[in-house]
Amino acid sequence: AQKLTMPEGHTIHRLARDQRRDLAGHPLAVSSPQGRFAESAALLDGRTVRSVEAFGKHLFHRWEDGQVLHVHLGLIGKFFRRPSPAPPPVGAVRLRMEGPEATWDLSGPAICALVGPEEIERVAAGLGPDPLRRGADPAAFVAKISKSAKPIGALLLDQSVVAGIGNVFRAEVLFLHGIHPETPGRDLTEQQVIALWDELVAQLRAGVRRNRIVTLRPEDLGRSLGRLSKADALYVYHHEACRRCGGPIEALSVANRRIDACPSCQPRLA
Repeated sequence: AQKLTMPEGHTIHRLARDQRRDLAGHPLAVSSPQGRFAESAALLDGRTVRSVEAFGKHLFHRWEDGQVLHVHLGLIGKFFRRPSPAPPPVGAVRLRMEGPEATWDLSGPAICALVGPEEIERVAAGLGPDPLRRGADPAAFVAKISKSAKPIGALLLDQSVVAGIGNVFRAEVLFLHGIHPETPGRDLTEQQVIALWDELVAQLRAGVRRNRIVTLRPEDLGRSLGRLSKADALYVYHHEACRRCGGPIEALSVANRRIDACPSCQPRLA
């Protein structure tokens, strides 16, 4: 069976960047080929998108009349970029936004809703700081982790602690800092928590730039990025052996989700 992984924050921020480039400032032909979003699509058809922005795993399109399109891809949602004029839709396309040069088709989202601007504030208020947003303040992230008895592997997945982190980044960032996923947040030093934040910022930014997750340090790469498979670009995530020490990987369940760790490189605290 295919392994389903929810897109992480770098994917959503990359979509926001690419859709701003393709769609913002243009009147768009908006439709719902599948029909499930037809009523709202009709309200947007012919209108202009003013901006596209991401908060964690949430995507918001602001339209000229103040309406907001809220999209959350969930586990199976996907955006597909196609040339304009748009070719016939492939599969069940919930939303199609056709600009002058590119068309974006959305399939299978968890959320696709036309809302008011207050919805952006409501969603953002429930999220922790987003490492990819300019001016994000890590103070709340540091405070919540430092006070919590929950495992750090669970806290990194909690969107109210930090926005945009998913299974791949949490496993890899904890590996890079030698932290066992079951370590209680409050057992980490402030310096360790700040270092985790800085690592998340760096990794997510690189993810936006590359449009993929590559956590290997330059000294461990050994070949060009373009020739790396998805698995080869990671240290422990869904591996059987650690890419650094070669030892066996331990598959744990933290926050009811699998997380992989290297017992040798990420020893449990005594």
